[in-house]
Amino acid sequence: MTYFMNYKHFYFLIIINVLFGCRSESQLTRIEGSRLEINDSLNDVPAIENFVAPYREHVNSNLDSVISYAPKTYSKTDGELNTAIGNLLVEAVYEQGNPIFKSRTGNDIDVVLLNHGGIRSIISEGDITKRSVYKILPFENILVVVKLKGIIMHELIDYLIKAERANPIGGLKIKVDQEFNLLEATINGEAIEDDKSYYVVTYDYLYYGGGNMDEFLQKGDSLYVLDYKVRNALMDYFMKTDTINPVIDDRFIKVN
Repeated sequence: MTYFMNYKHFYFLIIINVLFGCRSESQLTRIEGSRLEINDSLNDVPAIENFVAPYREHVNSNLDSVISYAPKTYSKTDGELNTAIGNLLVEAVYEQGNPIFKSRTGNDIDVVLLNHGGIRSIISEGDITKRSVYKILPFENILVVVKLKGIIMHELIDYLIKAERANPIGGLKIKVDQEFNLLEATINGEAIEDDKSYYVVTYDYLYYGGGNMDEFLQKGDSLYVLDYKVRNALMDYFMKTDTINPVIDDRFIKVN
């Protein structure tokens, strides 16, 4: 305690000297500093290294554990308006998220809406590890479900069409012509009704403004937070799927 108080008094005197010293002729005119670079040239501290090593080994062992298998490499650049990796992510979100949502509300998720930019890595051919999932989805995004009227769903569809990119979707099918004019849009194989409510699962990041999707997502009647990270959903999906086989399909297509 005495040690702490001595330093406390020392810092107090420094502050007093700085404040009142400015009135004297010897004023502080410049502060100089130097940069201390932290790099590989710094020597390890053996005691710290010995303490950290077991934890590092445990974390690396867990991250490198194999949880599924990919027969080929999948990338978000493989398709124009929908991709195999995006469709895989949609399937994982729905399969893992819908039981949670239904157990709480008695309703099923109608539409999955994710974003193309959120996929940050390929799935390489071969073993899929937990580390792979962290590379694909490095963010802490949480799944949320928004209740949207059909008339707002048209705004969602307009957004996807104007984006002209493979934002991952599920439950919703969109068909456009070569000039990206809407030809047809359905939810679960049926025409969209303006007054009907649809449950859309997405990321909290998108709901709160990411990609400007809040312009229509926040027009929803209700918001349900699943407290389930999308990364965990994908990891759980992989852990029960021996070999993945995602494909590009007709959920969002351009026709002649």
